Amino acid sequence: MKFFGKRELTWHGAVSTMCGLGFVSKSPGTLGCVVSFAFFSFAGNVSVLLILFVIVAGIIAVGGYMKETAPEAPGGIIVDEAAGLLSALWGMERDFAVVGFFLYRIVDIVKPFPARHIGKLPCGVGVMADDIWCGVVTNILLRLSEWIFFKGG
Repeated sequence: MKFFGKRELTWHGAVSTMCGLGFVSKSPGTLGCVVSFAFFSFAGNVSVLLILFVIVAGIIAVGGYMKETAPEAPGGIIVDEAAGLLSALWGMERDFAVVGFFLYRIVDIVKPFPARHIGKLPCGVGVMADDIWCGVVTNILLRLSEWIFFKGG
């Protein structure tokens, strides 16, 4: 399959790059988050099953894509960012989506312990797991902020 007229991708590459969107921008991670943000904004809260499906599909796809292209994470992979942001926003009201988006991007850039170690796991697991960890940390921070500022904590 060709996406955006430039690259031939197998299904591994199509899932990993979200149909080639990872090649469109100089900030592919942010683009992956924007796609998830738009999905969350229109769909509202997403189920744990959907998030788990994205994670499992991402691990399988990224692992296959890396075998096809290079042992290190090749450019354009953004399914990890999408899964991370969905994890960050899970269970949150839509009112927290914008704050969650920016907080997730900050946490993902900072990579709190042990994200860098998790990222070294083999194949697609490491690529996906560090962003999932950042999503979980962001979700905890959002819930803590909600409790402190809006629920009388």
